[in-house]
Amino acid sequence: MLEVLVLGALAVAAASLDAALAGGPGPFREAARLLAMERRVTPRADRALTRIGAIALPVAAALAALVVPFGGHAALGSRVGVVWFNAMEVVAWGAVWLVGWGVNSAYALVGGYRFVAQGLAYELPHMFALMTAAVAAHSLDLRVIGAAQGGLWFGVWMPVAFAVYLLSALAMAFWGPFGAPLGADIAGGAALDLPGPDRLVFLAGRYGLLAVASAVAVPLFLGGGNGPLLPSWLWSAVKACAVLALLVWAGRRLPVLRMDRFVQAAWIVLIPAVLLQMLVVAIVVVD
Repeated sequence: MLEVLVLGALAVAAASLDAALAGGPGPFREAARLLAMERRVTPRADRALTRIGAIALPVAAALAALVVPFGGHAALGSRVGVVWFNAMEVVAWGAVWLVGWGVNSAYALVGGYRFVAQGLAYELPHMFALMTAAVAAHSLDLRVIGAAQGGLWFGVWMPVAFAVYLLSALAMAFWGPFGAPLGADIAGGAALDLPGPDRLVFLAGRYGLLAVASAVAVPLFLGGGNGPLLPSWLWSAVKACAVLALLVWAGRRLPVLRMDRFVQAAWIVLIPAVLLQMLVVAIVVVD
């Protein structure tokens, strides 16, 4: 379970960096404010569904973290780690939608449906990016995929798949340009009417998803724990921190995309591009 704790620390680091870039209070101060916030409930809200949704988000991030290898070891040594990681995203979809539905608020419900629409748009490019790395390594095991990059990182010779994966990582955590589910135009979206403690759990899950997605990029595209001098687990952590810092920075520097434009770009640009990348990889691997 050490890997889960490391990724939890990365999530706290992401929240700290985000607060520094935004010029706001640190994560612990914000957590204290949310815990002290007066609990409010909208009329006819389904409190059980709301709490299940809020709790399910960090649970999905923690379960996804089980298959993330640091060096050559993972808490859950699964041969289908890629599939497990992808399945936990579906849990995140349900979690955000339940939060938007359960509070019985129009703006929150719009935020929940926005995330479902966003998920339908990014999921296919995301899956094809994952499959591209799996095809190159002949395995769905994240440990095997990382070990297969002893010579050349997959991110170097399949840059389109790597770029699509990074975009989908932002979308999975509804972060930065894909933050429409929590957009200001719908007064905060899915998390609008969450009470303080529930909002804290929900936001922790969001940072957790961002940290897990950053860590999974390492065995998929950045050579896993391969590197000189340092032990393999430390290389994995260093690379994960670098990806996480990039994603947090992008979240504060890139504007939020309109949902219809993102959906259009996903179907017209991202899917054909990553399919072409996967075809090239498959041809190279077969040859």
